[in-house]
Amino acid sequence: MQKEILGVKAPKKKCNDKNCPFHGNIKVRGRLLVGIVKSAKAKKTVTVIIKRKKLVPKYERYKDVTTKIHAHNPECISAKEGDVVIIGETRPISKTKNFVVLGIKNETGQSKNK
Repeated sequence: MQKEILGVKAPKKKCNDKNCPFHGNIKVRGRLLVGIVKSAKAKKTVTVIIKRKKLVPKYERYKDVTTKIHAHNPECISAKEGDVVIIGETRPISKTKNFVVLGIKNETGQSKNK
């Protein structure tokens, strides 16, 4: 039986990572975000860029805002630079990591299983 977390199916590849939401013991709760992986240079960590529009009340206009979030990248998912990923909020994993990568989205918007 495959495990499913918030509509995202578990990858076919197995891992021994204790901070993996599918094969470890970490719980995902709170926000789900979709963003683009900007950097995957750090070990088991990716930097995800989230783009959104923010209202500026004084000028009654919207401006583009980008947010940079560090997320844990389990071995079974292993997202690379340029991938569109789904990340979920979890307990603090380190000083800057409060999110974990749940899956990689393909062009059709569906979660891609490896």
